[in-house]
Amino acid sequence: MKVTKIEEAVGYSPPKHFDCHAMWLQHKSMGSEAPYWVGCSYFLPGGKAEWAASPLDKIYIVLDGEITVETEKEKVVLGPMDSVFIGPDENREVRNETNRIATMLVVMPYPPA
Repeated sequence: MKVTKIEEAVGYSPPKHFDCHAMWLQHKSMGSEAPYWVGCSYFLPGGKAEWAASPLDKIYIVLDGEITVETEKEKVVLGPMDSVFIGPDENREVRNETNRIATMLVVMPYPPA
């Protein structure tokens, strides 16, 4: 078992993210042996992750507030406990279009060795 208390979470700066505070809750750099990492992102009003694609799967789970996720094919507004799977190489943008802070979990595998 690997427990991380919120006080032990480690901040990181994801590329192309603005007005966003991100931290790892579980990560190999923190001693986790899971084949994926889990992060928590706080998006301020107007905060966003710019258009980008990655070769890795990702899952976003909104815990509080609202997050707009847009791909080249669709746009969806996620509220508390809504989630979305973004496939490999799927271009996406993430935005907080509200006046409230939005909290989102991110689950991603590590790149192949």
